[in-house]
Amino acid sequence: MYGRSKLKKAATSPRHARGFTLIEILVVITILAILGALVVPKIMSRPDEARVAAAKQEIGSINQALKLYKLDNGRYPTSEQGLRALVEKPTAPPAPSNWKSYLDKLPRDPWGNEYIYLNPGVKGEIDILSYGADGQSGGEKYDADIGSWAL
Repeated sequence: MYGRSKLKKAATSPRHARGFTLIEILVVITILAILGALVVPKIMSRPDEARVAAAKQEIGSINQALKLYKLDNGRYPTSEQGLRALVEKPTAPPAPSNWKSYLDKLPRDPWGNEYIYLNPGVKGEIDILSYGADGQSGGEKYDADIGSWAL
């Protein structure tokens, strides 16, 4: 019995009571706020950077599918046939002579818009582009056009 009462007395003694003081808690909160102020702005732009990178990757994949289409059929699809010619056999002339399915489905850009296909292109033989975050021609930073000519 003597051992238990001594242990119980020691646990409730003010000398063994531990905890954080208000000043310690405020210091930790201040340090976390400073770190948050430094890190959050850098993390916030990451989704936009990832969308731009995804658009460039998809444009590269579409471009490769178009090259295979040209290899099989001797020409790129017309602007009228569009990128749909990579998924479904075009019915508009000129009919492809050796058509195959080149993509399972047409991707949309990371902002949910359709990719634009131009044949003949403005900046190359063909152009594939996304208008970026704002969905309009031109723009700067994340609103800038992303195209096959910049890959």
